[in-house]
Amino acid sequence: MSINVLRTGGGTSRSSEAESGGGWWVVRDARAVRIDTKAVTTAELLADRAAVGEAAGSGEAGTPVADLAAVSPVTTPCRVVAQMVNYRSHARDSGFTGDIPPAFFRKASGSVSGPAEAVVRPSHVTFLDYEIELGLVMGASLPIGTVVEERDLPSYVAGLVITNDVSARDVQLTKTQFYESKSYPTFTPTGPYLTLLEPEEFTRLLDLRLKLSVNGELRQDRTLADMIVRPAEALTLLARFQTLAPGDLLLTGTPGGTALKAPPKPVEKIGALLPPAVKWKAFFKSQARNPHYLHAGDMITATISTPDGRIDLGEQCTPVADAKQDPR
Repeated sequence: MSINVLRTGGGTSRSSEAESGGGWWVVRDARAVRIDTKAVTTAELLADRAAVGEAAGSGEAGTPVADLAAVSPVTTPCRVVAQMVNYRSHARDSGFTGDIPPAFFRKASGSVSGPAEAVVRPSHVTFLDYEIELGLVMGASLPIGTVVEERDLPSYVAGLVITNDVSARDVQLTKTQFYESKSYPTFTPTGPYLTLLEPEEFTRLLDLRLKLSVNGELRQDRTLADMIVRPAEALTLLARFQTLAPGDLLLTGTPGGTALKAPPKPVEKIGALLPPAVKWKAFFKSQARNPHYLHAGDMITATISTPDGRIDLGEQCTPVADAKQDPR
């Protein structure tokens, strides 16, 4: 059965981790048992699975989860790689037709933030968007040239996390720049749990349902069955040019329902005839009427689980805040 691991504290060294009272915990219903491990990084924890198993099987009463302040269970620095347009529903929303070639992009690991930490909108960003994504946390190295079959997934992927690929759409579209638009600090909320799977549980990945709400309004709701390139194939394609190591993170794409949607085809064709500056001015003028973009004070709630709850990655609740203005 899957094990949910929670991380507390923000220390970046063993001494600071100990001083902050941080550490790793196995979550059992509403209580958590501390894992007796010296691991500081996610990779180190994954190498100490015996300690995780001991905590999971412990008879200790544990600590109420509500008393623990969770931080991202994926420690940084690490590689953060993401798949682009990887759900059929998102492809439709984005105006794609026909076959969609698999594509990847990188995010700065400095964008990784905790499951309750505020998503901070930079002062120059107007159109802030959300994208719930299933994150795969690597448990073993993925060398160049690796071919991953479905049956091989447990050999490379240790567990799953909820992630939100927050996006500054005005930066992304005008600059055709994924790295910048998705890499600002707090633009990859992660957690609350690192869900470690048993090998046989990987057969249930397509049952996982991704849900994201803003202020209680459901915006995204799809299972992994809507995926175009599934995890084993994605790792194989990625391994053509990118190595991954234990503790690295792969975001596997978002379903439809984001704030950004492609304009109607006639409007798109007219826009293509305009100078870029004029086209983008007109496009963002229309987007300004779209109420689905994120604003300060909004609350984003994200969950990923199977219908029976046997695999449940927890609930991520992140408020949205504006960056503080420089008094200068």
